[in-house]
Amino acid sequence: MWSRAIYPATATSMTAKEFEEHLGGLGRKLRDALLARPFDPSPALGVGAGLVQAHCTDAHTLPRTLGVIDAYLLLYCSPGKVLPADEGRARCARLQHSLAAGYAQALRERTLCEQEAISRAALRAQAEAEKALHDSEARFRAMFRDAAVGIGIADIEGNILDVNDALSRMFGGWDHQLRSRKVTDFWHPEDTPGVWKVHDELLRGERDHYQVEKPYYRKDATVLWTNLTVSLLRDTEGEPRYTLAVLEDITERRLLNDRLRHQATHDALTGLPNRPQFFERLEAALAPRHGEARFGLCYLDLDGFKAVNDSLGHAVGDQLLVAVADRLHACATSADQLMARIGGDEFVALIENPASHEDVVALADRILDALSTPVRIEGRDLTVRGSIGIVDGTAGELSAAAVLRSADITMYRAKAAGGNRYALSDPEADIRAISRHSLTNSLPTALERGEFFIEYQPLVRLSDGSVHGAEALVRWCHPLRGVLGPDQFIPLAENTGLIVPLGRWVLEQAVRQARTWQLEQRDARPVLINVNLSPAQLHHPGLVTDTLQVLREAELEPTALCLEVTESALIGAEEDLLRPLRQLADLGVAIALDDFGTGYSNLANLRRMPLSTLKLDRSFTRGMQHTPADPVDIKIVEGIVSLAHTLDLDVTVEGVETGMQAEHLRVLGCDTAQGWYYARPGPPEQLHSLSLADAT
Repeated sequence: MWSRAIYPATATSMTAKEFEEHLGGLGRKLRDALLARPFDPSPALGVGAGLVQAHCTDAHTLPRTLGVIDAYLLLYCSPGKVLPADEGRARCARLQHSLAAGYAQALRERTLCEQEAISRAALRAQAEAEKALHDSEARFRAMFRDAAVGIGIADIEGNILDVNDALSRMFGGWDHQLRSRKVTDFWHPEDTPGVWKVHDELLRGERDHYQVEKPYYRKDATVLWTNLTVSLLRDTEGEPRYTLAVLEDITERRLLNDRLRHQATHDALTGLPNRPQFFERLEAALAPRHGEARFGLCYLDLDGFKAVNDSLGHAVGDQLLVAVADRLHACATSADQLMARIGGDEFVALIENPASHEDVVALADRILDALSTPVRIEGRDLTVRGSIGIVDGTAGELSAAAVLRSADITMYRAKAAGGNRYALSDPEADIRAISRHSLTNSLPTALERGEFFIEYQPLVRLSDGSVHGAEALVRWCHPLRGVLGPDQFIPLAENTGLIVPLGRWVLEQAVRQARTWQLEQRDARPVLINVNLSPAQLHHPGLVTDTLQVLREAELEPTALCLEVTESALIGAEEDLLRPLRQLADLGVAIALDDFGTGYSNLANLRRMPLSTLKLDRSFTRGMQHTPADPVDIKIVEGIVSLAHTLDLDVTVEGVETGMQAEHLRVLGCDTAQGWYYARPGPPEQLHSLSLADAT
């Protein structure tokens, strides 16, 4: 009954059965005390304490226990009326008092013990917290003091409160001065735009941190570059209280990046801006913008620089380029003028928004004037000359590539005109140059595709009007531009080296045609075939071998071939150059000196050249078109013919267009002639028809 009364109100961990057994022991103590003689209520003190030990501390436990004792102790523990009723109730009451007193005493002691434990725990926790705070402060102070990065603390008004040693060292030992200053005192002209606006947002609590690269002035006025991180420290109520700045010294890295950036945008030899930086500035200058903006570009190439490298070495050439760069740099008179080296001996000068075309020309004049003084290198004076192409105009009309291409083309026109001058851009000249470039690129495939063909112009004997031979003239049937004459592509072939395979092809075709004519006219005299020989072919080591192989494969005798060499190709020719011609002449191949009279060769050189024919240029026949003929031209031709015959050379005249010219040349003793008076260049069948007509 006691267990059922108080078990629901206990906090014991015992089961109901275990709890009932526990109360059974306490009940026996009460019974023994009730019946003991003499009577002693003190054991009930232990019963009260036992209840507390069993965690029967709920407010209902003691009243219910006293009620159970009052109702059932005498009833069940005093059988046979061992005690008188009054004495039993008195003893029961005293046991209740003692139980209550023991219960109260045990509960008080337990409470005191718990309070003491709590107090000790609180003291221990406080001690541990104070120790942890001390350790934390010690760790923070050690970290603050010994950190490799600079750390500074400021209040919300910007007053610097403390800095660590690393930050002081960064600023050159500026410890006390730093602590007495404000954060805003460290403004720098190269601050990131908007950084102070961000700092104000931090102070207002609108952001918790920011990071930026920031420069500072050191104590010695040098610049300290840092990676700055600023964090906001708030109080317990979340209000901004302090700012913590962490600074990493990145000065060396910044200087390295600056050096790398400079190397990436400047020429390593001269120190001038390089091609990438020039193009960046040029594209900016050419970009469309509000209002009209102009640009000017001078493209400079040194004349004869290759000769300096080849004769004096690249070291001297480099020194010369450095000297030229210094002079060009001095020619730039304002920040809107950029001098750059874009390759080898090529330099450019860019003017952004010049006032007029004359300003660009004036810059070109300054450059040429700056180069006019010789450069002294290793004890010798080197003359410097340059050719300049000038392009100027309105921004937004041309691309950077188009402007540079036009300037390059214009520069080469200045160089072709003799150099040491400037030339102004000409769109029509640019188109012609681009067209030539297009033809140059098409030449190799044109030969592979069989786009070339040969026309033949007859050589007529002036004495009897018979066909003596024919000159093979190559033509190009271009798929887009139609038929092109040799003057339009032979110079391009010579510049690219394609003239050698093209010349061999012409020789093969002409020799085969000559052999065909021989087979068609067995009884007629062999037709001499004239083939032009370019200077590049003349220098080719396989000239003699290739020529003999072509003749052998076509089964044509060497005496049926005449190779024409221009006078300009043989001016001042050494014996090494004449040796292949001499070998061919010894084998029977005729050698003709073409365009005689247009060069400046020494007439005495004719004796040592292996020649068989002089071909007079058409300029000698222009004065013979009308009656009376120009007496000066008559005398010149008469003298040349006399000299040629004295040297046992035949004379052929080009460009004969009228019968009057042909008659004058016959009277003067010329041997053969060619020109429109006889026939224009045409297919091989035309020559056969002409020879038949002469025979009749």
